Amino acid sequence: MNKFFITLGLAAALVGLQSCGGNTPENKASTEVAEEASDFKYKVDQFADLSILRYKVPGFEALSQQQKVFVYYLSQAALAGRDIIYDQNYKHNLSVRKTLEAILSAEGMDKNTEEWKGFETYAKRVFFSNGIHHHYSSDKLKPACSQAYFEGLLANISEDQLPLNGKSKADFVSFIAEVIFSDIDNKRVSADPKTDLIQSSAMNMYADDITQKEVEEFYKAKKSPNPDRPLSFGLNSKLVKENGEIVEKFYKVGGLYSESLEQMVYWLEKAKTVAENEGQKEWLSLLIQYYQTGDLQTFDDFSVAWTKATEGDVDMIHGFIEVYNDPMSYRGSFESIIEIKDPEASSRMAALAENAQWFEDHSPIDKAHKKSKVVGISYKVVNAAMESGDAAPSTPVGVNLPNSNWIRKVYGSKAVSLGNIKNAYEEAGGPGMLDEFAWSQEEKERAIKYGVLSNNMRTALHEVIGHASGQLEQGVGTPKETLKNYSDALEEARADLVALYYLMDQKLVDIGVIPNLEVGKAAYDAFMRNGMMLQLRRLEPGAIIEQAHMRNRAMISHWIFEKGQAEGVVTEEKRDGKTFFVINDYEKMRTLLGQLLNEVQRIKSQGDYKAGQALIENYGVQVDARIYQEVIDRYAHLDSAPYGGFIQPKYTVIKEGDEIKDVEISYPDDFIQQMLEYGKDYAFLPVN
Repeated sequence: MNKFFITLGLAAALVGLQSCGGNTPENKASTEVAEEASDFKYKVDQFADLSILRYKVPGFEALSQQQKVFVYYLSQAALAGRDIIYDQNYKHNLSVRKTLEAILSAEGMDKNTEEWKGFETYAKRVFFSNGIHHHYSSDKLKPACSQAYFEGLLANISEDQLPLNGKSKADFVSFIAEVIFSDIDNKRVSADPKTDLIQSSAMNMYADDITQKEVEEFYKAKKSPNPDRPLSFGLNSKLVKENGEIVEKFYKVGGLYSESLEQMVYWLEKAKTVAENEGQKEWLSLLIQYYQTGDLQTFDDFSVAWTKATEGDVDMIHGFIEVYNDPMSYRGSFESIIEIKDPEASSRMAALAENAQWFEDHSPIDKAHKKSKVVGISYKVVNAAMESGDAAPSTPVGVNLPNSNWIRKVYGSKAVSLGNIKNAYEEAGGPGMLDEFAWSQEEKERAIKYGVLSNNMRTALHEVIGHASGQLEQGVGTPKETLKNYSDALEEARADLVALYYLMDQKLVDIGVIPNLEVGKAAYDAFMRNGMMLQLRRLEPGAIIEQAHMRNRAMISHWIFEKGQAEGVVTEEKRDGKTFFVINDYEKMRTLLGQLLNEVQRIKSQGDYKAGQALIENYGVQVDARIYQEVIDRYAHLDSAPYGGFIQPKYTVIKEGDEIKDVEISYPDDFIQQMLEYGKDYAFLPVN
């Protein structure tokens, strides 16, 4: 639940303007050439609603040889889990992906036709989304070529290149065409409370015959050995029925996803041999044990050890972590991010973590919902060195983990900002968004001057202070139990509200992290533009808002707009037939943000489902058709895509005999080629 996302379009508005045995890749030659900084091209492709970017990895060359090998081993552990996210997202995703890979790898295809271009665009969208549903909206992707053309392509592919899984080729073609072109399984994750959330969602975390009521009853009967330290039930398992009884099939070696997990364990064992310190070795050992056993207590032990291990230049997020892709918020999607510390940037932001208790004490939330002692918060600016699973190609720009509330309370958390990812978004952004959607010259100039800083500070406050703040009342269940399908949106709203509230606080100036409160004003401007208008460009006509982050932004901005109407805090203005939302009183807006923060924290602390439902449904779901169409029309002429994602760096080991002497980094620039290489080198799971 603790990720912070930014889209390419939003970045432009703010600044104005990647095994053992035969699959071991250690000896592969690198064909890409590392580029000089002045020649580095950040944006390499654009199609549909997506831009394909690249990011540099500052600091890698300065690492020691041991540290470079550490990064390499961790990167291989990350990529070993790539198949898992495809299978978690949808039961037929691996079949679809392998079919697309077979067609794209075939020789003799006429690639100059519009139909081929349409097919290729569809393939790239599937790769980007780790499956056949949109990575953000979770709607089923529609092929940009005809079914007849697609079946014609398959006619040219030999049977041994297709994932037939026991079917005849004719039966397979019929099956895969129906999966891709029909209207079945149209929504990966449903957020419609009027439906059975499990039955109406196509994600592959529950057997097809499991219902929402059965899930609720199954976990209601689960009891943690220590109620004060509840286990994350469901995080690493799939619910299925055996002889009419619901049972959990755990993700572990010898269990579900064993083939990929065996590869992860192989590389993590190698990583232990070159870890920087004993703290890293401890959490690596526990992570390996967790993957070998599937034991959730071991996962908590790992999470504590990982949280406490703050020394060293290299770190890793790895596992079944975020629960957005489960409509019931139990099951974690596989993801991994390898990080290299940026010490200079981290030192500039350390003041936030050092003042975490001050922020908690001065929060506008009820005293009973405040932590009396905020512990263990660490905040670092890092550079991503590799991303995989649910963190790639689309990636967050900030992360705060672990997600367990009790671990946060007792041991704290780690918050990171992915500096090179944010930089890549900014470098790839173009002019035009501010000219189109900012009301005044003053607003534009403020965004140009302070937009990047304000966005960095909002990310930092969101992750370091926001997700780490507040506490549940005694005896209240976890948010996924009490707030159910609204828990994710409300948690993101809580963290955003904390960030926005403090961005207009003199304390940030006093501790030296911003020069003045104009930074806060720039953040308020950008948030209202996005929440009221810009994010609507991601939706299809007639759609409602379903994604948790989007619901959060819509809820906050529309609530502020409504509650401030009487005093004109934010007004809707018109110029040349265009709509603008203008903040007239930033201090009063801050007061309203504090009031909403207090209510959202109360809802979470008390587990008030009805109040949480009302907030999200009344302010964060519905779309004003008039504003939507206007945004689409105004956005159409801007050369920008709503979403951006990344090609990963490539690491190549240099050996003398069996000894690794160095690791070289290069930056591929062909998205499809990287996807095909990954499909060949990191395909471990069988097609079911």
